[in-house]
Amino acid sequence: MTIYEADITETSQSIAVLGANGHTGRFVVAELLRRGLKPIAVGRNAERLAAAGFAERGIECREAAVEDDGELDRALAGAAAVINCAGPFMDTADAVVRAALRAGIHYLDVTAEQPSVQATFERHEVAAREAGTAVIPAMGFYGGLADLLVAAVMDEWEHADDIEIRVALDSWLPTRGTRVTGERNTARRLAVSGGQLEPVPQPPAERVSTLPAPFGRQTFVELPFSEVPLIARHVRTKELHTFLSTVALRDVRDSSTPPPQAVDESGRSAQRFAVEVIVTQGDVRRQIVAQGQDIYAVTAPIICEAVQRILSGRIRDIGAKAPAAIFDAASFLQALGPDLSVEISELSSETPDFQKVPHNGVGDLILLAYSGRLFRTIVPLWR
Repeated sequence: MTIYEADITETSQSIAVLGANGHTGRFVVAELLRRGLKPIAVGRNAERLAAAGFAERGIECREAAVEDDGELDRALAGAAAVINCAGPFMDTADAVVRAALRAGIHYLDVTAEQPSVQATFERHEVAAREAGTAVIPAMGFYGGLADLLVAAVMDEWEHADDIEIRVALDSWLPTRGTRVTGERNTARRLAVSGGQLEPVPQPPAERVSTLPAPFGRQTFVELPFSEVPLIARHVRTKELHTFLSTVALRDVRDSSTPPPQAVDESGRSAQRFAVEVIVTQGDVRRQIVAQGQDIYAVTAPIICEAVQRILSGRIRDIGAKAPAAIFDAASFLQALGPDLSVEISELSSETPDFQKVPHNGVGDLILLAYSGRLFRTIVPLWR
C-alpha cells in the first residue's frame, strides 16, 4: 500500500479536547496544533490545566465537570467538534455526546470500552442524524484502527465468513487512565459467534501467530475491545474475534508495571505495536498488518485525521457511526503514513494456516494490481 502524508490544511476552527491534560489528551492537543487546528483544552481542574503548560503555548483553557451540563455547554461554546479523551467513557461519553448535540457539533472519543460504544450507538444515532453531526466512538488505536483495517482489507467483499484481529505489543506500560478504566470496566466482553454478539467463553481461546519483527512468534488470548461493536455495526460476518498478546496482557495486569516513559521530544514511549487482521471468505484469506510506535501517541493522528476529514466534508455519512462507515478506509490509512506502516496480503486455500507457519521474511514478494490498488502478496515457499 502506498503511503502518503496527511492533507494538513490551515484552519481557524476550534476543537475542544476534554481530558486535555491527560496522557493521550496531550498528544491530541499537539497533533491538532500540527495540523493547523485550534485546540481548546478542557479539564475538570484548572490547576492541572495550568500545570500542563497550555496557556504558555497560546491554548485556551476551560474548566468543566462532566456532571455539570452548564459547564460542559460553556466549555464547548464556539467549537466545531469535541474530542473526548476523559475516561472511563462509561462515565463520561453520554454526558459529552449530549452536550455536543446541544451545541450542534461533532463528537469523537478514544474509548476501548465495549459498553460505552454500544450505549453511544443505541442512545444517540437518531439525535445525531437529525442534528446533521457525526458521533464516532472509539476513534483511536483500540477500536477505530481495527475497524479501518478490516474495511480496507475486505475492499469489495460485502461479507466475511471469519475475521480475526491480533494485537501484539512488545510491552504495555499503562497510563493511570488505563488502570482506572480497567477497574471500572467489569462487563463481560463480547465477540461475534454464529453471526451474533455473544460473551467470550471462559477460559478464553488462544492463538499462536508469527508477526513481523520485532515480534516474531507470539501467543495470543481472546480479549476483545471496542473494535467488536464498531465492526459488527456495519460488517456482515459469521465470526469476529480479537486476541491480545500474552506479553501485553501480563504487563497490564501487573500492578507494579510503571507508566509510559518518553524516549523522544514528542513524548512517545519506545513501545512497538502490530495489529494483524485476517479476513476469510470461502477459500480466500486476506491479511493486513499495521505497525507503529506507542499506542497512546498514535491515537492522536488517527482521531485528528478523522476530525479534519469531517470538517473538510470528506465523509460519506452522518450520525452515530463506526469510523469505516463514515470514512474511506484505504485513503484514511494512507494519510497515516508517517505514523503507521501497512501491508496487505491475499492467500488462497492452499496456503498453510497463519497460526502454524511464519509469514515474515519467508516467501517471494509479488506486486499485483487488485481493485485499483497495489497489494503485496506473500507466496509461501514451504510445503
